[in-house]
Amino acid sequence: MSNSFDIDPIERNKEFYFRFYSGGFRDIELGHEFLEFDIRHEPREKFAILRYANQTNYRNEDLIKKEVKVSILVLQEFIDIIRKSQILLESDRNWPKVTRESKQEIEIRYGKNKKLFKTKTIVSLSSIRNEEEKESLKIFYYLAQDLKTLVYSLISLHFKIKPFRLQ
Repeated sequence: MSNSFDIDPIERNKEFYFRFYSGGFRDIELGHEFLEFDIRHEPREKFAILRYANQTNYRNEDLIKKEVKVSILVLQEFIDIIRKSQILLESDRNWPKVTRESKQEIEIRYGKNKKLFKTKTIVSLSSIRNEEEKESLKIFYYLAQDLKTLVYSLISLHFKIKPFRLQ
């Protein structure tokens, strides 16, 4: 496993996997609440699989799980966002440590390269104002926000829009 690596947005002969997780055990009543999504592309496939899961016990909601095939163009957008963030150049060595109640992770695998970032949940930029590694935590925070927005949009487009019928 190397310290840092780059992802070739055109290369389709290597496995690509990205996972984001944010959650923890809030209290006894609510239990384990989390948001998790991942995107996976197998070598030479013409599509990628995007999976989304959201567990909140607010108002006794059930686990929400969605899975959708996305095009290579969507995959390339994911990769482009990750590359432009420059997260692969960062290290989480001095980031705030995860707790049972508060954890965020980003995992990136490309071929045989793998990088895993862990920190306590970052709810806003003001929550990292006094941290030693605030610049690299900002990169993590903005990457998570950008990809959550993309995933919410894709899931919403795929599952909520009613198709119109031609008369």
